[in-house]
Formats: sequence, C-alpha cells, structure tokens
Amino acid sequence: MPLTKNQIIPLTIDSLSSDGNGVGRYEGQAVFVPSTAPGDHIKARITKGLKYYAFGRVEELLQPGPGRVEPDCPVCGPCGGCSLRHLEYAAECAAKTGFVRDAFSRLGGLSLPVADTLPAPLQARYRNKVQLPVGTDEAGHLITGFYAGRSHRIVRCADCKLQPEWMNQLAARACALLEEAGVPAYHEETHTGLIRHLYLRQGWHSGQRLLCFVVNGQRLPQEDRIARTLQQEFALTTVLLNTNTAPTNVILGHTTRTLLGPGYIQDTLAGVSIRMGVHEFYQVNTPAAELLYAKARELAGLQPGDFLLDLYCGMGTIGLSMLRDCRRLLGVEVVPQAVEGAKATAARLGLPPEQADFLCMDAGQAAARLAETGEHPDVIVVDPPRKGCDAATLNAILSMAPRTIVMVSCNAATAARDVHFLSEHGYCPGTVQPCDLFPRTRHVEAVLALHRG
Repeated sequence: MPLTKNQIIPLTIDSLSSDGNGVGRYEGQAVFVPSTAPGDHIKARITKGLKYYAFGRVEELLQPGPGRVEPDCPVCGPCGGCSLRHLEYAAECAAKTGFVRDAFSRLGGLSLPVADTLPAPLQARYRNKVQLPVGTDEAGHLITGFYAGRSHRIVRCADCKLQPEWMNQLAARACALLEEAGVPAYHEETHTGLIRHLYLRQGWHSGQRLLCFVVNGQRLPQEDRIARTLQQEFALTTVLLNTNTAPTNVILGHTTRTLLGPGYIQDTLAGVSIRMGVHEFYQVNTPAAELLYAKARELAGLQPGDFLLDLYCGMGTIGLSMLRDCRRLLGVEVVPQAVEGAKATAARLGLPPEQADFLCMDAGQAAARLAETGEHPDVIVVDPPRKGCDAATLNAILSMAPRTIVMVSCNAATAARDVHFLSEHGYCPGTVQPCDLFPRTRHVEAVLALHRG
C-alpha cells in the first residue's frame, strides 16, 4: 500500500541520492528524506506518498549515523544550498563518489572504475563569486540572502560560510547605504522597485574585488557616493552597474556600466592570467578547479605536435593551461564576452591566432564545421553545461576521430549518457575521477578520458 501524507514511520537511512536526500526503505518502498545521513535511525513523517516511493521529513532523530555532525549554519535547512552541511567532510566525499558511481552504472550502464572523490583544499569561504538577491524583511528593511528551494522567497543569511567574510559584510553595508538613499527592492511579481541583485567577485590569487549592482533601471540614486563609500571601505578594485529591465528571473541584463575602477578584475587560474567582468564564466572554487584542470591535463596526454580542440571552453582557461604541452589550441564557446576574454588573454600571453584561437559559436556547429573541413584534432576536451553534449557535437567529435577525448562534467548523469554513446562508437572510457568543487553542497564534478579503440 502507498504511504500516506502525515503517516509516521520508523526508518533507517541507507544511502544518499544525488539530490542530497537520505534514502531509506519501508516495506519495500523507497522513502527520500532531506537533511539525513547514512546510518541515521529516525521517525519520518510522510510529506508526499506516491505509488512506489515517498518523500518525508525528520520527525525525530532516534540515533545519528556515524558521519552526522551538527550543522554550523542556522539557515542551511530553509536555504537549501548546503544540503550536506550535516555530514562530516569525509562522509560527504564518500557520498559524492557514490553519486558518480551510481550515475555511470545505473544510468549509463557502464562498469567503469570510479576513484575516490578528490577533496577540495578548502571546505569553507571558498567561493570567489556570489549573486545575492535583494529583498525586504517584515519591517521593510533591505536584506540579502538566498532563494529557498524551488522558490524565489529570500532566506536571509547574514554570514554564509561558503563565501569570504568581506562579501557578507559588504552586502549588509550596501543594503544600509541603499536604504538611506531610498532605493526600493525589486519585486518580481509586479516588476517594480529598483535594486535586484548584488554581484560580488574576487580574484582568488590577486585579491582584487568586484561589486556590481543589478538594477531595474539605468542608474541608482546617489550611485557615486554609494559606490565610492563601498570602494573605500572594502578595497574594491572596480564597481559596476548592470541594467536589467526585463520581467525575467535571469540575473544579468545585457548592458553594464563602470562606476569606478577599470571595469574588471584580474587573477590567475592554473597559471593562466585572466580578466573578468560579470558575464564571463569562471569556476567559483579556484583552488579546487586548479586540481581538476591538472587532472584533465594529465588525462589528455598531449604531445608536442598535437592539435587540441576545447569545446564549451568558457574563458579558455582549460585549453590555455594545456597549451604548453601541444602545438595548437582552438577553443569554442557560445558566449561572446567569454570568447572576447579568451582572445584577449591569448593576446596578452603573446600567442598568435595560429597557435591559440577562439570561435564564438555553438559547440555542435563548430565541431561539425571542423569535421567538414577535414580538421582532425588529436585531443578534444569537452566541458559542457549540465545538459551535457548535444547529438550534433557528439557526432562531429566522432567524425573528427581524435586520439583522446577528455570529458569534464558538472552532471554525472548526462556525462554517463554521453560516455555510453561514445563507448558504443569505438571509444574506450577509463577511470572516472570525481572532484569536489562545491563542498557542503550536493554538486560534484567528474573528469575522465576516452581513447579511440
């Protein structure tokens, strides 16, 4: 019989699902319960019962599992971002290894070795970027926080443990200054108000700091005074204002104006010097990303005469970090600002286009064009978005017949699907290496190499 809403059952949590929920079984039915750990013995209250499985919440913790710890953030439950903050870090890494192994075996139908998750050098204060929605509290004061799961309700968070302390402090100070200037918070339902988000970015190695106001308009009242005050108090390198007047939940608009400083910050990633504004994709955990890129470079096995194709290249950092090992690099990315940044980085490094060039186009279209013109990269690196590679990209990769394909993925499920396809067409996948770029959250990256059989 299906479990019914508000039914209370005894439950032992056996494992974690890839969305971070604990999984237990009651009379043969799987029950998914958030904020639980393997080994927990609980009383669960059913919140939704379906035919073969159910969802619940903890009614009472009878006995904690061996990897459970007390969360050190008072709002990690309603916020939902740190869905694994109740686990010891070793238990979190073990769970993420399980997520990746399950995706490749169950969804991909592949019997591949999966290495232990490569832990992040830092588990706290590691984020180099944050986008904070601005709202109002019950008293009408401006606040920042994070959206609760599956909603746009702001959960106030005065001290997020994932981001540097200066970002939390600046957010509070910016709200106070904006409120003094009479700036109203934006309301999605009515498309009224002005201040939508605060966008903060830090160069991890350089220490440079960026602030961008995202507004439903062209300017802020007293914007010069507010920008200068925050620049002086928080040693900001640059302050920007982004205009987004569209009735959308997309954060950034197309137009950005510099209020103070050069309009960008500089940093290095895996030895590559880069400049960033607000539109460029950049891994949010720099030290962990450098470990991931080093692993990808190792798996690529490049030789001095090789031609490297980097699909979904973003700002070009993966490919540029490998260029010392090969003859030529071509990167492909659909975001114009990222391509412009990659070209500028290559120019600053003194690399001519025949050695390092970047195309602004869809990865599938670019791969198909290269295949049509007879281009044959020796190694292809792909780092697609969560939806994975599309069919056009995968077929074009096959037509170019590279020696090695290195796949970097933020979604083990779509990676398993794509690797399964490639393995059916002559490529042999090796060991999967999970890498933790997002400690305390359910997200995990994975990297592996496939070799032409």
